[in-house]
Amino acid sequence: MSDLPRIHWTENGVEHSAAWRSEAGLPPPRRVVVADDTTSADTAYRLACEGTALLWRGDFQNARQLLNALARRTERKPKKASRPGHKARDKSQAASPTEAFHLHRLAQSQRARTLGMLLLPFEAGHQIPLRRAPDVGDACAQVYGPAGEPYVASLRELLGMIGAFEWRRKGVEIPALEDRIHPWYGVFSPVRGEYIDLVAAEPLPATTLAFDIGTGTGVLAAVLARRGVHRVVATDQDARALACARENIARLGYAAQVEVIEADLFPAGRAPLVVCNPPWVPARPSSPVERAVYDPDSTMLRGFLQGLAEHLEPGGEGWLLLSDLAEHLGLRQRDELMGWIEAAGLRVLGRSDIRPRHPRAADAADPLHAARSAEVTSLWRLGVR
Repeated sequence: MSDLPRIHWTENGVEHSAAWRSEAGLPPPRRVVVADDTTSADTAYRLACEGTALLWRGDFQNARQLLNALARRTERKPKKASRPGHKARDKSQAASPTEAFHLHRLAQSQRARTLGMLLLPFEAGHQIPLRRAPDVGDACAQVYGPAGEPYVASLRELLGMIGAFEWRRKGVEIPALEDRIHPWYGVFSPVRGEYIDLVAAEPLPATTLAFDIGTGTGVLAAVLARRGVHRVVATDQDARALACARENIARLGYAAQVEVIEADLFPAGRAPLVVCNPPWVPARPSSPVERAVYDPDSTMLRGFLQGLAEHLEPGGEGWLLLSDLAEHLGLRQRDELMGWIEAAGLRVLGRSDIRPRHPRAADAADPLHAARSAEVTSLWRLGVR
């Protein structure tokens, strides 16, 4: 705890400080005021928008209600005055897909920053010293580890940890496994099952050995093992993902077939099958879990393609699982992807496609609906030229 940054505030004329917790790596707010049940939502919203954090001293359930009220205010569309004789421009309709994406990300970032300004005090052992506060010790310990001294964290982050705690406890049903995968906080949950269905259905080039690059929860390694691959080496760089994958693999009974190791993309050696499901949008993530979706400058995608040839056995196949959402958003072109494949000494052996089934693909109110409704997830079968 001593290595954590400190947050400072004044309360009843006395200077206070405590350790600051932020899984997203955000610095402690510079301005902090004490708030309680008498603080109105309008006042709280104004302060949060100005960059002033509110350290809550009232009822815990009232803090949750206040957070909901702040969220509703972030969703209000600002009224813009137009000059006489000029029709106001509807940016949501006039923006290009790329502009719409960047506006959407900006709005998400601003919303997260505003909602993250409602803070809670924690005592040692992750206890919240507020009326009607729940016992969040287990949920916090799974993410933060032990807490030997008081600290401050955002209510929004706490609610995310509570939700992740429930996901991990209940698990996510995976039809291809006829079982559940239990994701950890900060590890991408396989709630979008299209890419899993592709791996479950594609004919295997061999069953002796496979590499699963960037395994995350270990779901694809488990699917390959269930399909009869004798040995699977699953890699990741994130410590939490590695622990999550090992736990899932062991619980599913595939520990004898699947080895989970820490590696920067590829393990040593070659395999007749190398599978990778990299992040599909070339943009900067704003939280740990977003690293499974956003890949700045397509770094992991390009790294996989550039290293694939030297890790494939003769006649082997690399399976690249990739959504084309970035193409519909104008963030990456298909010619660019094909150029990377060719430059890596690879060729396309075949491709299987599937349409997304998640609710946002059919949500006409989503600002990225045009791109999402056209999205296709593909399994690219790649071989060495």
